[in-house]
Amino acid sequence: MGAATSLYFATCFIHGKYENGDLYPANVSAVVGLSGWLPCSKNLKAKIERHDEVARRVASLPILLCHGKGDDVVPYKFGEKFALALSSNGFENMTFKSYNGLGHYTIPEEMEEVCTWLTSKLGLDSR
Repeated sequence: MGAATSLYFATCFIHGKYENGDLYPANVSAVVGLSGWLPCSKNLKAKIERHDEVARRVASLPILLCHGKGDDVVPYKFGEKFALALSSNGFENMTFKSYNGLGHYTIPEEMEEVCTWLTSKLGLDSR
């Protein structure tokens, strides 16, 4: 549920509010989703098209999605499906990484890629 939650909060950030209309108070600099899926993906396009500010946030928000091809909890096809849903809805700064044989767990290679990606996207490599 971690990836689904982080992606849900990403959609709250781009809209500036929660689904119930309450304002979303946090700033999101980057999103990572490991072996997950995107809740409410069917409503995504309609929400993005209506607002210029939302479209700007969508285009610029860095998202890293990683999924193992051997995942038996959240099948790989769902990871591919939500990556496609994001990219086809204007998420231009989205990266999808797949791992042969990886199940619903992490491996050092994946964690190293996440750390490298976060370091780059958050500008931590220049510190």
